[in-house]
Amino acid sequence: MTTFNSLEELRNAEGTDLGASRWFELTQDRIDVFADNTEDRQWIHIDPERAKDGPFGATVAHGFLTLSLVAAMFGDIVDVKGVSAGINYGLNKVRFPAPAPVGSRVRGHGKILEVTDIPGGVQMVTAVTIEREGSDKPVCVAESVNRILG
Repeated sequence: MTTFNSLEELRNAEGTDLGASRWFELTQDRIDVFADNTEDRQWIHIDPERAKDGPFGATVAHGFLTLSLVAAMFGDIVDVKGVSAGINYGLNKVRFPAPAPVGSRVRGHGKILEVTDIPGGVQMVTAVTIEREGSDKPVCVAESVNRILG
């Protein structure tokens, strides 16, 4: 975990590699619960029998499921002391270059691209790469925008 002891330290952190989070397993149960919560029940995600004959040979996690893990991954890789709140402000770019088959383990890696002042704190843009264990191609790449308030 990368720790910043103040907003001032964070203001000077452009280019900082935040390292990698712990691994998250993409079980069929996790995929099914996500499908139920988002009402995205496409067979490629929730029907193991049909998915055997599909393009990936098994069910795959939703791209948005992998993206939703970014918040937990951030909790593993960065900590800013002495602030009142960290707010997910949105995303600049998101792509899902490769599938994440059921049973995959994924983790996030972050690098701070930009830190700018905003009223009451800073806005941080972080390049996030979600890698799948054993694969050379990431399952998600995104620019996450967070606001850190003093």
